[in-house]
Amino acid sequence: MQLKPLCDRVVLKQLEAEETTKSGIVLPGSSKEKPIRAEVISVGPGGVVDGKEIVMTVKVGDRVIYSKYAGTEVKIDDEEFIIVRQNDIFATVE
Repeated sequence: MQLKPLCDRVVLKQLEAEETTKSGIVLPGSSKEKPIRAEVISVGPGGVVDGKEIVMTVKVGDRVIYSKYAGTEVKIDDEEFIIVRQNDIFATVE
C-alpha cells in the first residue's frame, strides 16, 4: 500500500533517535526524546490552501527537521509514518 498525500501534506518516516550522547553516554530507551528528524517519503501536489497558493519545496528523499508535536502518526504494513503539513517542516538537512 502506498500513501499519497493531498494538498500541502508530506509523508515522513522518522529517523532513529540518537542512542548515545556526544560524550559517549548510552541513553536508555525511556529517556530518548521523540525524534524530530525524518526522511520525506511522499509529497502532495500543493495547490490553494486557505486562499494562498502553496508551492511544495521539499521532495522525496529529503531529510528534514519538523515540529516535535506536528502531524498524524499512521501505521501501514507494519511501518510507521507521520503525515504533516509542509509548514510544520522547519528545515532540510544536507
